[in-house]
Amino acid sequence: MSQDASRRSQDIVRYQIIWNRLISIAEQQAHALVRCAFGAPTREAGDLSAGIYDARGNMLSQAVTGTPGHVNSMAKSVMHVLDAFSPAQIEEGDAFIFNDPWKGTGHLNDIVLVTPVFADSQLVAFFACTLHVVDIGGCGVFGRAAQVYEEGLFLPILKIRRAGRLNDDVIAIIRQNVRESGQVLGDIFAEISSNDLGARLLVELIETFGHETFHAAGHYILETSRNASLELIKALPHGEFLNSMTVDGFGAAFTLSAKVTISEQGIDVAYVDVPDCVGIGINVPLSYTEAYTAYGVKLLVNPDVPNNAGSLSVVTVSAPDGSLLNARHPAPVAGRGAVGQLLPDVVMGCFSAIAGMAVPAESSSSLWNIVLSGGPGLVPAVPGETHALGRTFNLISLNAGGMGAQGHQDGMSATAFPSGIRNVSVEILETMAPIVVTRKDLAVNSGGAGRFRGGLGQVVEIESRENVAFATSPNYDRTIYPARGRDGGLPGGKGHVSLASGASLPPRGSAVVPAGDRLVIQMAGGGGYGAPAERPAECVRRDIRYGYITEAYADAHYPSWREASRSV
Repeated sequence: MSQDASRRSQDIVRYQIIWNRLISIAEQQAHALVRCAFGAPTREAGDLSAGIYDARGNMLSQAVTGTPGHVNSMAKSVMHVLDAFSPAQIEEGDAFIFNDPWKGTGHLNDIVLVTPVFADSQLVAFFACTLHVVDIGGCGVFGRAAQVYEEGLFLPILKIRRAGRLNDDVIAIIRQNVRESGQVLGDIFAEISSNDLGARLLVELIETFGHETFHAAGHYILETSRNASLELIKALPHGEFLNSMTVDGFGAAFTLSAKVTISEQGIDVAYVDVPDCVGIGINVPLSYTEAYTAYGVKLLVNPDVPNNAGSLSVVTVSAPDGSLLNARHPAPVAGRGAVGQLLPDVVMGCFSAIAGMAVPAESSSSLWNIVLSGGPGLVPAVPGETHALGRTFNLISLNAGGMGAQGHQDGMSATAFPSGIRNVSVEILETMAPIVVTRKDLAVNSGGAGRFRGGLGQVVEIESRENVAFATSPNYDRTIYPARGRDGGLPGGKGHVSLASGASLPPRGSAVVPAGDRLVIQMAGGGGYGAPAERPAECVRRDIRYGYITEAYADAHYPSWREASRSV
């Protein structure tokens, strides 16, 4: 081996060590954020993201802990900071805060915190993190806002810390504009602390390897990730592939259509015939559309390539300007996840025509977050009705329906795909608000029938502990058009929102749960994979034994199971 080749080999070993250290540091950053956070969405459900960026704003590493919608949309956040502040305006000890939906992660409740890192007085990197705060002011419930101005406090890119000193003016503005100021500010300080931890660990790494080696490693990480992704894309059939999905919408259904173009240069995803923005907050900024589209591609094409600016660069995403998937300010966007989280299923469906692609059945996809509020001013007035009101509270409980089945296994039940968040436990919810969760079960018969069964949704029932009225703000899909099966599999069960007394509630907007009644939410199930007739009888019997399906359901969807059972 020549001397140059030997030196290059040694360099690559160093770069790989640095790469692994960066992944570890990002994960430590995320874990610190979870441990320090005040709000349940972050502390209990993992609704966050964390990552490391080079001095030019390119994402080098992300934490595994977190959601694709945050991580991928936050990939460009540091570049927005560099657009707002030149390097000369950035000092050691600074920290930047913003929740601009078009520069962050898609809605005002997600607060982005960016911290520059200095080593030997040089700007060498940035740390960024995002989390979902329980309240951001504004009208307080989904569905009331016709513009983003009404949805809450809008923070442009600001310095919340200048040269190591907190900006009391920014903190005062936040405190006076949110209902749960203790939780919100606690979460923001947790973000600052987690970034600072990451920065200290990164400075130690640079002290070990030196500036030049660190910067060279950054270039190696991005170049290697991009090249590895392109090699995988080159092995795919080139051409155009189409898929469409009809979704519930708000008042009227609409169709999401995607065209995937595969070439040696990468993968282009174009959303076509997208409806215009609507006057309710299900509109999606392009950053969020890009995030979940890229995630859908990654799952099928390059799942083992680490996520960074290099691997993300091989996927381009477009949607018509001003459309539902490329919303423009001041469109309302508070519930952008209800539509945006359907996009991985849309884009993965494009790949189903490619032989050998392991495309799962559709999932319930959009989160079934239970958003509750109580007290004066937070429970909408109902004409002709008077409600006793209890103490003031705001609560977000992250929940999920069922995942679609795959070509080798049943779908996972009550599991959040594509967001990856965790369900918040009953015990935590009941300590945070005056409510009682009287039921939390898997929804029987909600998984789509197939050779492999779709994952089951959940049924959750909630009542007031104070025997007073409270409000709910649902933002759910899959209540009219269920998750579709694949390769002969049947669709999953539809979701539903109602009162225990029998009245149906709207799946989007706001509603009042009267005193003495209970809120009932049945979450959608995932689609099945393969023909139901191909499901082994022992699997059907197991599903009956575990309570996943009833015998009547088995008779209707797996008619040969009894005959097969008698022959055993």
